Formats: sequence, C-alpha cells, structure tokens
Amino acid sequence: QVQLVESGGGVVQAGGSLRLSCAASARTFGTYITGWFRQAPGKEREFVAQIRWSGTGTQYSDSVKGRFTISRDNAKNTVYLQMNSLKLEDTAVYYCAQSRLGTYEYVYWGQGTQVTVSS
Repeated sequence: QVQLVESGGGVVQAGGSLRLSCAASARTFGTYITGWFRQAPGKEREFVAQIRWSGTGTQYSDSVKGRFTISRDNAKNTVYLQMNSLKLEDTAVYYCAQSRLGTYEYVYWGQGTQVTVSS
C-alpha cells in the first residue's frame, strides 16, 4: 500500500509561483507513473501533469503546458509540481496520485493540498 502526502499549497497572487511536493511512504520498484490532478469548486477533478517512474515521459494538460513543470527525486520518494505564472483559474485542490505497477491506472491518491490564486 502506497501512501501519498501532498504539501506546498497556499495563497499566492496571480503571476506568482508555488512548488507542490508529493511524498510517498516508501519507494516503489517497477514501472509506474505519478500524476497531479486538481479539482476546483463545483468542477470535476481534472488531469494536470504526469511523469514516469524513470523521470522521463512527462505529459501536461493544455491549460498548464509551459507554466507548470513536473519532476521527481526518487532518492527522496518525492514528486514535485513547479507552478509558475499562476492564474486565478488555477485555484483548486491539487491531488497527487500513483498508478498500479505496470499500468496507467491511478489507484493511490493523496488527501490534496489547497492552492488559491488571488488577484
């Protein structure tokens, strides 16, 4: 069982930056992906970015491409989401998730961290 804990959320002005962290309870050996999702009030959860266990093969949603960067440090069992040029519409609860080994099916989820972008 993998436990994921997000941190780094907060309140930031539009145009500012935040870095989210997702710490896993233990190192996972094998092929899997880790992703970030977000859910704004009254909206469905949406995909933000994902990265393969090796640190390569990143993908981003069109809404964050060029502004957000996902990365990982396997020595620290941690995945990061660097968010730059934040917009009001980036306000949401951000969740970290990890897939089942050898699949793209996200089965492990963190509790989420709130990001609020103010004008």
